[in-house]
Amino acid sequence: MDPSRVDIVALPVVEIELSRLSSVCSPRTSGEDPEHVETLLSAAGELPPILVHRPTMQVVDGLHRLKVAQARGDTKIVARFIDGTESDAFVLAVEANIRHGLPLSLADRKRAAVRIIGTHPQWSDRRVASATGISPGTVADLRRRGGEGGGEARIGRDGRIRPVDGSERRRLAAELIRSDPGLSLRQVAKQVGISPETVRDVRGRLERGESPTPDGTRRLRAKPHPPSWTEPDFGETLDRDRLALLERLKADPALRLSEAGRILLRMLAMHSMDGQEWERILRGVPPHLYGVVAGFARNHARVWAGFADRLEGGPADLAAG
Repeated sequence: MDPSRVDIVALPVVEIELSRLSSVCSPRTSGEDPEHVETLLSAAGELPPILVHRPTMQVVDGLHRLKVAQARGDTKIVARFIDGTESDAFVLAVEANIRHGLPLSLADRKRAAVRIIGTHPQWSDRRVASATGISPGTVADLRRRGGEGGGEARIGRDGRIRPVDGSERRRLAAELIRSDPGLSLRQVAKQVGISPETVRDVRGRLERGESPTPDGTRRLRAKPHPPSWTEPDFGETLDRDRLALLERLKADPALRLSEAGRILLRMLAMHSMDGQEWERILRGVPPHLYGVVAGFARNHARVWAGFADRLEGGPADLAAG
């Protein structure tokens, strides 16, 4: 089973006896949060189904909902079953707990990353980072500390196998971009064998006058130029995944039942447009406002990045702010 390709929402919902369930799969080392349990207890209506690993009956996602059911005196709970290995079930548990409900602490996410690196050594740093909610650089550092090499190639988030050292492919991508600036990110990525996001990074480095590789030396700054309209790429597959995730967030009582949560959901919805809509807006920017609008976009991106950093820092970082 590939955890990244499991469509949880499409799985059938069944009723399970509470006595059959185990909670040893949870990546949350501190256990359940009593305050979050109280929030769920006070919520009106039925809670979403929990996720259970069928071979072991371990709760993959929904420990707080399980606690609520026990507090209510229920004998059964609605759930969805997943199959596969215990290591894949753990990955799903981590992904579920970083994307909705009460987020995992930074320490828990790092511990989860170390475990996933051990059980899935062939996964790229970006793929582990995507599953655990930490940066690829942090994953790489954890991998180095643990002495995990992962071989000469790794599997990325898109399922493709790529060499660990991608510097040569980045240089090839840079040559393609220079020789034909009209190529889209996907066209370059397909020819060179790297991800569109890596091509985007290479293109950005070239525009800033930098080396296409992260460890390269800085070059003379290139002259700014207007954006290419040939084929804007906003990652349509990622957009679909993000929209599906947003629907799950909207159903989470911890967000849906609080004013701050509802504001956050509206902000997330505003930015969760598909690639075609982003392209329509991009094409509607008048040429004389390219620089102004780009400045606003980058400022907003920095605000969201700071927001993400505070969340990844956990409760202590939020309290310090």
